[in-house]
Amino acid sequence: MTFNLFDNEEKVLEGGLKLSLRLEAESAPQDIRAGVATLVDAYRKSIREQRRLVRVSDRQQEQLSAVNQELQRRREEAEQALQCLQEAQESLIQAEKLASLGALVAGVAHEINTPVGIALSSASHLADATADIRRLFEAGQIKKSDFRDYISTASEATGLILSNCDRAAQLIHGFKQVAVDQTSSERRRFGLKGYVQEVLLSLTPKLRQSKVEVFLDCSDDLELDGYPGALSQVLTNFVMNSVIHGFEDQRGGHIRISAQKLPGDLVEMKFSDNGKGMSQDIRNRIFDPFFTTKRGSGGNGLGLHIVFNIVTGSLKGQIAVESEPGQGTSFTILFPRIAPKEGD
Repeated sequence: MTFNLFDNEEKVLEGGLKLSLRLEAESAPQDIRAGVATLVDAYRKSIREQRRLVRVSDRQQEQLSAVNQELQRRREEAEQALQCLQEAQESLIQAEKLASLGALVAGVAHEINTPVGIALSSASHLADATADIRRLFEAGQIKKSDFRDYISTASEATGLILSNCDRAAQLIHGFKQVAVDQTSSERRRFGLKGYVQEVLLSLTPKLRQSKVEVFLDCSDDLELDGYPGALSQVLTNFVMNSVIHGFEDQRGGHIRISAQKLPGDLVEMKFSDNGKGMSQDIRNRIFDPFFTTKRGSGGNGLGLHIVFNIVTGSLKGQIAVESEPGQGTSFTILFPRIAPKEGD
């Protein structure tokens, strides 16, 4: 293609050379011959320069093509690395959720031990008292006072058995609902106050261990239609964040949770603690994935990142944080009372 590009120019140059020779042969005036020779030489140099520029352009095209191929290769590598990172992040998020569920299981199992133990002891005591009254009855030695004592023991034991079995049943029911919600994305209608109480009940062992009191302010008739599992995950991460970070260097503290319905069928929920608070630098980064002040101490930096994704994703809401060193931390989330349908 390069050789054909200058065919016309070569023909013009050849014509110019022939004209110069003919003028020489015909003894044309010197100034005319000199002028034609100058034009022919200038035209030859122009063709030479054009050829050089074409060669330079070809080299640049080749270099540009090579650069584009390299950019495409690196782009594909970057996209593949991003995909791997997203998959790893998703795996870590799922692991974080399972770890939260594991802590829930351990806490509830520990909490159930007390009522079950009391019920078992009461049942054993009732069995012994029953065996004693049976022996007296069969021996014909039973007295009115013996029967009265047995009735008193049986009444007390059955009361303890019933109350503690009911307590265990409540714990199991709450655990089952929260556990199912945390491992599924099922949508349903639920009372907000009762559900928050169930979530807090599952976190009681951790709160008791840290001597943290929780105060809940929410009307009994506030009902949501959405994804309780998402809300459970948010509350669990808020509580654990307060316990691990907010009350890190202190024993005891207060957590306040309030919720109210706003105009436009919106719900505002506030979660605040009176812990040590955060600096502006930390506050600006708390929702970033893998950011943690507990690196090397079990923290993976995904807790509040999960919260941000759930609030803005599943709940279709917004989240804001306020915190100052020594002044505690407050999270405010705003979301529709009736969750939009998928795709809305």
